[in-house]
Amino acid sequence: MRRREQYKHLLNLAASGAVLAAEAFLFGYVWYQVYMPMLAKSDRFWHRGNWAFIGMYVLILCFFTRTFGGYRIGYLRFSDVCLSQILAALCANTVEYFQVCLVANDYMPVSPLIVLTAAELAVVLPGSLLVRYLYVRLYPPRKMLVIYGKYSPDDLIGKINSRRDKYNVCATASVYIGYEALYRKILEYEAVVLCDLPTQMRNPILKFCYDQDKRTYITPKISDIILTGTERIHLFDSPLMLARNRGLTIEQRFVKRAMDLVLSVIATVIASPVLLVIAACIKAYDGGPVFYTQERLTRDGEIFRIIKFRSMRIDSEQDGAQLAKKDDDRITPVGRVIRRTHFDELPQLFNILKGEMSFVGPRPEREVIAREYESLIPEFSFRLKVKAGLTGYAQIFGKYNTTPYDKLKLDLTYIETYSIWLDIKLMLMTFKIIFQKDNTEGIDKGQTTAAKDLGIPHRLDGPDDGGAMAQAPGLGEARRAAEDHAHADRA
Repeated sequence: MRRREQYKHLLNLAASGAVLAAEAFLFGYVWYQVYMPMLAKSDRFWHRGNWAFIGMYVLILCFFTRTFGGYRIGYLRFSDVCLSQILAALCANTVEYFQVCLVANDYMPVSPLIVLTAAELAVVLPGSLLVRYLYVRLYPPRKMLVIYGKYSPDDLIGKINSRRDKYNVCATASVYIGYEALYRKILEYEAVVLCDLPTQMRNPILKFCYDQDKRTYITPKISDIILTGTERIHLFDSPLMLARNRGLTIEQRFVKRAMDLVLSVIATVIASPVLLVIAACIKAYDGGPVFYTQERLTRDGEIFRIIKFRSMRIDSEQDGAQLAKKDDDRITPVGRVIRRTHFDELPQLFNILKGEMSFVGPRPEREVIAREYESLIPEFSFRLKVKAGLTGYAQIFGKYNTTPYDKLKLDLTYIETYSIWLDIKLMLMTFKIIFQKDNTEGIDKGQTTAAKDLGIPHRLDGPDDGGAMAQAPGLGEARRAAEDHAHADRA
């Protein structure tokens, strides 16, 4: 298994190259057989740039496929790969149509590219299925050991078990059984999951796994995510990591605001027919107001009134503020449709125009709910270092009912790894989640917020956690124990 593992990425690279080559061939055929003869009739010598044109198409297709995750065949679910490939083909061929029209300086027939899209999907989807089959046969799910601290790992195990095609949790172990016992157990498995361990307990185990070439999955702490955004400084022979801890720079905020203004104007114009249709449907259903405004928090804790299409009954919050639940009977029939497609969020384009929100950023929370989360997780206010967003890291990679702690970690990941390219990527990926129903899943019945319990794992960050455990052995001692274990197995 370990020897085959080194060829895993090579298989994925070869499969991606074959898929891209097939799509390039199909486009080349359409170009030479359909569009180039049309351009030749206009007495233009476009044939000199045929290869450049096909090369441009390959770059555009590669960009969209990578953005949507279409090449991650061995990583994503097959349904996600198919959706990614479909969206990539549609986006690439749409861009290519306008490019052909610009070259021809005239409107060209669109039907050849529609046929091309269907042909590409007829080749790519079965090919992806074949590669997926090879992945499953060559690389079965790894046998995993989950090591946990004070809190039960059941929630994380449930999430991991949703991908049994890739992961196989075989056992769990408490970190408090001692390092020697843990090291012996680690050697019995192919991968290890470190679930919310105190830092001083986690580090020796992490180093041991590194030494033994064990694949290790770690649930990050807030401090870990902050470290991802640090700047490496090499002024001395001792490496330094600088955490500025101020959110975005003034230059980044300027470019982000300019992009928000341009895109919000364009999006409002394009979406105006949809806005009118949804408004008419809401009004026709119960005669109530079309829009729903509510106070939310944005950068530095400033309060603004968010604008959304009303998706619930007029009296939906007569018992106080609460998030939408699973199978919530307060949601109207029109509301179910617009919530599932996220079209209820479209009026927030006006909030973006006013500068109260950005296209990409943390989801804006209600002040009363945010204060409740902060009573459990004081660091929850870290999300307010940037403007709230229409879409964002937590909205795409999380769900509506994602716990506050996980939502905080996702939003901090966005803040600490921010770039303009990341904004563009997240905006494109927003189209993908429209077709994923589980992203709109509400909280459980009986809950008013997404906080499931008071036992927030991050409280393990305290200075006194793990004091009951014996001091970790050095790496040399641990390595000798691993060698003794290996000799015992061979004996």
